[in-house]
Parts: sequence; C-alpha cells; structure tokens
Amino acid sequence: MSIFSFFERFIPPPEYMLMPSIGVDISDTSLKYIEFGSSTDNGIQNKLTAWGEITIPNGVLERGMVLDQKKLVMVLRELKQRTKAEYIRVSLPEERAYLFETEIKHSTLEKEVRGILEFRLEENVPIPAREAFFDYDILEGETTDNTLRVVVAAYARETILNYYDACVEAELTPVSFEVEAQAMARAVLPTDSRGSHLLVDFGKTRTGVGIVHDGVLMYTSTIDFGGNELSVALRKELGNLSETELTKIKNVSGLIKGVSDSRCYESLISTVSVIKDELSNRIQYWHACDYKQSDRRIKSIVLCGGSSNLNGLPEYLTESLGISTSRANVWQNAFTTEAFIPPIDLLHSYGYATAVGLALKRTV
Repeated sequence: MSIFSFFERFIPPPEYMLMPSIGVDISDTSLKYIEFGSSTDNGIQNKLTAWGEITIPNGVLERGMVLDQKKLVMVLRELKQRTKAEYIRVSLPEERAYLFETEIKHSTLEKEVRGILEFRLEENVPIPAREAFFDYDILEGETTDNTLRVVVAAYARETILNYYDACVEAELTPVSFEVEAQAMARAVLPTDSRGSHLLVDFGKTRTGVGIVHDGVLMYTSTIDFGGNELSVALRKELGNLSETELTKIKNVSGLIKGVSDSRCYESLISTVSVIKDELSNRIQYWHACDYKQSDRRIKSIVLCGGSSNLNGLPEYLTESLGISTSRANVWQNAFTTEAFIPPIDLLHSYGYATAVGLALKRTV
C-alpha cells in the first residue's frame, strides 16, 4: 500500500504521477533501481530501460532508520547521475511499519473514513496519530452489507520525512512511498492472485516476511537473520574462504545431501532451520487469527532476495512447513521472457523484486 496514495482519493493526480517512474528499493546495505519503458515491439508490454545497484556504506541506515542523511543524499545523487531520473517510487522499511485490521460501518461516507481510522490509530500503533502518516486498503472480498474490513499501514512522520528530504536534496521527486512487501507482491504474485500467500525476502543481513491476502499486504515482520549467517556457519567448518567461494557453495551444494563435503550440508541445515522455525511461528500466528480462518490459510510461500538462491531451499521449506514453496518470477507482470530476455540474470533477479514492483506501479 502506498502511504501517500490517499491524496488520489480527493484530488486527481497530476500527470507526472501517472508516468512510469524508477522503482527505488533502499535497504541498509544497498539501493537497487528498476525502470520500465513502454514498447509495442513484438507485443512487449514493458521494456527494461534502467537497472542497477549502488552500495550503501555502513552506518548510513540501520534497520531502516536513517542515521546519516548526508551520505544517503550522496547515494541518491549517484542514482540521479546514473539514470537522469526525476521521479522515483521509494520503498519503506518493513521494520518501521505498523499494520492492523479493523472494521467500519458500510454506510460510512468516504470523506469520514480517514477520521475514523485516525482515531483508531492510537489504539493500535505506539505513535500518536499527529506524528504518523498512514494509508488504508478496503478488503473488497470481506465486505458485507453492514461492515467494511480495512487494513491500515502507518509510519512515523519522521521516518518518511527523512527519506523524503534526502530525495528532495538529491533533486529527485518521490511520487510515492510504499511498504517493501506490498511492492514485492505486485511483482511476484499474479495480478489475479487470491487467498493468502507468504512472501519471504531472504537478504544479506535480514529476512523480510510479508503475508498478502487477495493482493493486500496484511502482515509484515523482520527476522534478524540473513545470508551473512550462512557464510559465518560455512567459515566455521571450511575456513576463511572468500564470499565469492562461499556463494558458489551455497548456490551449488546448498542443502542437497551428498553433493560435496557433508560438513557444508550440516552447517547450512542447522542455520537455515532457524529461519524455518521463525516462519513456522508466523504461519501459526496467522492461522490462529479467528477471522474467517479457513479462507485465510496460506496457500503458498514465495521466495525472493539475493540469498534465496541457496540450493534446495524451496524443497526444504515445502517439506518442513507443508506449504508449497517456490522462488519468485519477478518479471511475470512486466513482460514474458519469451518476448524479451532481461539483462539481469536469474540468480540476481530475486534481489530486484521490490524495485520491480515499485516500477510497475503506474499511479500513486
């Protein structure tokens, strides 16, 4: 959900907000960007026109909080220099998001909805309403003659304004800010997706978890565990290998028994089981929610993020969690690979899921 999209409910968006913009995914360690341009050649709906990654130095961001705005501005200026961008759509860190569900009367006038939700904000998030930005989605499939089921996403104003000010200082215009997992869902789930799906963004330093129901982000959390922990475990067994060598071991041997030295399997499986247990806890929590439980059971798990290349990971999670797990196709809603071969190879594409989802958004 786009935190600034509520403006569209009252004022028609200016033309520049309807134009394709560069999707910018900002994490603690890197900035990834994607831009699509329309094309009619060979029936292609979108064509990848800009992409890349910029390293963010240590100490600039920590768990999504801006610690050094001047250095973040420098990173954003490099983005502008590379792409000549003017308009961007920016991800917001899941660690800083607050989501909750509520119901309002079906007869409530649209102009009154925000006021009601603002009042309920203070009951559900640990920040005063006057210090928050929030947006909401109505769950159309769970609307009755009497009630509307609503999902609210909120951030502290300070969090968003820190990102906003950095963009403006870098001479970039942010036309929307969006929770990472919601943007990711736009890329990795089919446009007609229904039911509940668990999105797992297995990154370098952390793992983002999102639950999307009927296309709407309903739950998000972060596991302080990522691909770096896999490298640490392997080094304990194999010695001080380079990260390049360790990445090859993860992607080739991974969780497959008998492929190579069994020490790799044992060290990796014991480490990955930590993530499996964390995911299991979140799945049980979701299934325990008493609202239309049978309709909200998780149907699939979708993996993305740079560390999701670990060989055997989808099969391990499918077997241990009992839910079909697969790696994402981040391009499925942009173009068909039969018509256009993207310059980003498959292994690296998983890390661009959020940026792709942001770039696919055409309105605020």
